[in-house]
Amino acid sequence: MTRVAVVGGGVSGLACAHRLRTLLGPAAEIVVLDQRDRLGGVLRTVDLAGAPFDVGAEAFLVRRPEVPALLAEIGLTDALTHPTAATATIRAGGRTVGLPRGTLMGVPGRDADLGGVLSDAGRAAVAAEPSTPLDWDPGTDVALGALLRRRFGPEVVERIADPLLGGVYAGRVDRLGLRATVPALAAALDAGAGSLTEAASTGMAGSGQRGGTLAAGTPAAGTGRTAPPPAGNGAAGGTGAEPSAVPQPVAAGPVFGAVRGGYREVIAALVAASGARVRTGVTVRELHRRPDGWRLVLGPVPQPEALDVDAVVLAVPAPAARRLLEPVAPVAAAAAGRIELASSAVVALAFRAADVTGMPGTSGCLVAADEPLSVKGVTHASTKWAHLGQDGLVRLRASIGRFGEEASLQVDDAELVARVRADLAVLDGVDAVPVASFVQRWGGGLPQYGVGHGGVVTTLESAVAAVGGLEVAGSMLHGVGVPACVATARAAAERLAPALPAAPTGR
Repeated sequence: MTRVAVVGGGVSGLACAHRLRTLLGPAAEIVVLDQRDRLGGVLRTVDLAGAPFDVGAEAFLVRRPEVPALLAEIGLTDALTHPTAATATIRAGGRTVGLPRGTLMGVPGRDADLGGVLSDAGRAAVAAEPSTPLDWDPGTDVALGALLRRRFGPEVVERIADPLLGGVYAGRVDRLGLRATVPALAAALDAGAGSLTEAASTGMAGSGQRGGTLAAGTPAAGTGRTAPPPAGNGAAGGTGAEPSAVPQPVAAGPVFGAVRGGYREVIAALVAASGARVRTGVTVRELHRRPDGWRLVLGPVPQPEALDVDAVVLAVPAPAARRLLEPVAPVAAAAAGRIELASSAVVALAFRAADVTGMPGTSGCLVAADEPLSVKGVTHASTKWAHLGQDGLVRLRASIGRFGEEASLQVDDAELVARVRADLAVLDGVDAVPVASFVQRWGGGLPQYGVGHGGVVTTLESAVAAVGGLEVAGSMLHGVGVPACVATARAAAERLAPALPAAPTGR
């Protein structure tokens, strides 16, 4: 009997287990191991004032096929929902204004409308960019922030790009690599765009974006719906939406989706459909190659347990992957060690509607990096997602923490709630006492896609592939959003299954 161990019970590990079941059939034994006492990884649904509420990723790109296809396979298509038509705002220069249109993940295109967000000097710098000679070596990767500062000046970085990308990665744009975070921009530059403005316009056209800002928190062009504003980051505390790997034609229709009942419905359905034996609260301490497969050493050091399997999938964060890969694939381990992580926290609050009558009817607000506020984004969840306000309560979530700001999170939950409430008074005019609150901390919750990330991942995956019977999946690879995680999971299963003993052709 074929036996496979999947290390990591987040959406990547469970989606991989589900795909392995489809490929290997009912006789295979699939074991999912997770050191936490719950499944889901950085997806988590809690009860907030009597309603299921996601305090990790809250949305996904429906224009990528992975999640809609997965929902169909596990019987949750009817649970798919889309945002309302509420629009998003941004807090910049001490003012709250509509999120600027005509940018590619915050990079201004030819038709960008930056009024109210940038100063006169900032807009002049943007207007001058197309006439400034551009020296670009195709294939180059650079820090996005440095490139934008050089071409557009500091305001575009601090007031637009940093809030948008910070909502996806919980990182600072000065440390994020161009190719991994805005691949459409890099592709347009490689193809000969003469300026960043031209490259952004080309990238928007290639992805089907016309006029809007096709990023979390913005009006989706031509859809009549609004993409969810990032209140954290793509996996731990935000939308779970990330830029597509390549520009693709986009059909009309909603851009983003969510699951009624929260992601816990997806997690439960994946467990049931995979038929996996799930073990939580179990730490995988060591991974060893055997002549006929693999041995995992589990549990406490004084009383270790051995688990022998034919193959292993590591669907864990980069630090855990580095530790487990070190003795069996040291080159891959070194590559995983180059991927840094950011920490953040999500604060979820519920109010009586009568107590927050002055709250704006927007989907939320991004906060520029130079604003004197603690939060980096607020989502008006019950305005954006109609099903979250059906009981008359107003629910929202705020995200705190970017890469390098871990010290600011070292306070108790009450202090984080107090900081959010103070910022809500500024952003939304809300000073009411919430009827319910929940604080979710995501320590090391999100990988940072730095300069050269693509090369790091190529090295990691190539070194793992050379071993045999071993695969990796998850957000450290090709995207931090749920669709990208599912894609890596399915690809890992499909590479692994044909090489397993007595593996059938599938069903």
